[in-house]
Amino acid sequence: QMQLVESGGGSVQAGGSLRLSCAASQNTYCMAWFRQTPGNEREEIAGSSRRGDVTFLADSVKGRFTVARDSAKHMLTLQMNNLKPEDTAIYYCATTTSPTLSCAYRREPTDFMYWGQGTQVTVSA
Repeated sequence: QMQLVESGGGSVQAGGSLRLSCAASQNTYCMAWFRQTPGNEREEIAGSSRRGDVTFLADSVKGRFTVARDSAKHMLTLQMNNLKPEDTAIYYCATTTSPTLSCAYRREPTDFMYWGQGTQVTVSA
């Protein structure tokens, strides 16, 4: 059974940085970071194919966040710089082992099979 272990969340002041890491227990296909705030749906903010040749960043984080995939270690990292209070959310790592849809087109929670427990990111003004 696939397991995802997230690390790196925490509290930071606006303008600060955090780095999130997600380690999968086995080789996997697409990996992604979603975030969710109370009352809202989970939204994908970053994703990557297995080899890292296909990546995605939501418009809301472009220029501030970067995503990187280490396929040998089955890891996905999210470097978050210049954090804003609106980045406050629970961040979830997700992955799928199914190659039926290109990672470039996976944006919905239902496109992913496995989820981490989530890690809280809090950005204060």
